[in-house]
Amino acid sequence: MDKLIQELKEEIIEALNLEDMEIDEIDEEQALFGDGLGLDSIDALELIVLLEKNYGIKIEDPKQGKDIFYSVKSMAEYITAHQK
Repeated sequence: MDKLIQELKEEIIEALNLEDMEIDEIDEEQALFGDGLGLDSIDALELIVLLEKNYGIKIEDPKQGKDIFYSVKSMAEYITAHQK
């Protein structure tokens, strides 16, 4: 799962245009929204697209998003459990 976590960090930096951020600066257990990395609702939409495009995972229940996108680690766990 470490490889997937590194991949996700790279994809998040690229998808959200966080050019001034390095992979090592993102803690996989740090919250992505709010006081954590500071992402917002527009970023959440980008992350949903990233999951669909790169991993073939469609989020059916929007209420799940808060748990799935809590951190890079929670995203990796969800991908591992739901990838086809």
